[in-house]
Amino acid sequence: MTDAAPAIFAALEASGFGAAIRQSRWLYMIANVGHIVSLMVFAGAIAVMDLRMAGALSATSPGYVLKAARRVAIAGFSGLVVSGAFLFTAEASHVIVNRVFQIKLGLIALGLLNVALFEILIAPKVKDLPPLTLLPSGARAAAVASISIWIAVAICGRSIAYF
Repeated sequence: MTDAAPAIFAALEASGFGAAIRQSRWLYMIANVGHIVSLMVFAGAIAVMDLRMAGALSATSPGYVLKAARRVAIAGFSGLVVSGAFLFTAEASHVIVNRVFQIKLGLIALGLLNVALFEILIAPKVKDLPPLTLLPSGARAAAVASISIWIAVAICGRSIAYF
């Protein structure tokens, strides 16, 4: 445990659940693999949505693409949250003081804010558009911001161990 971490994170790491994850032959490894698989699912769905909003795949209805890929993205993000909670609990006092992890959390918040703004401002405008229709302004910017943010989150996540 790290003395620099707030007591709540040291307590979480020292909990029976945290100890079980660290001491298990399989739990941490399964959570790690689950996190990577969930990242692949999430990133794939986000890439499809962002590519469509950036103007690619224009022969498809944007509403159809968003509806289908959104479900996959939510499933992938849910897997990331669950597996990430396992990984975090096992090493909470170390990870919480890691600057790269803190940046990752900030980027996740920014990514979720981008999703919320997209869902409020842009998604209603594109849900009923037919294929090959020009997308409303802001769709491309939201897509570029989205893919950039989520790539940065993934880079931070894979970099935590090195800082």
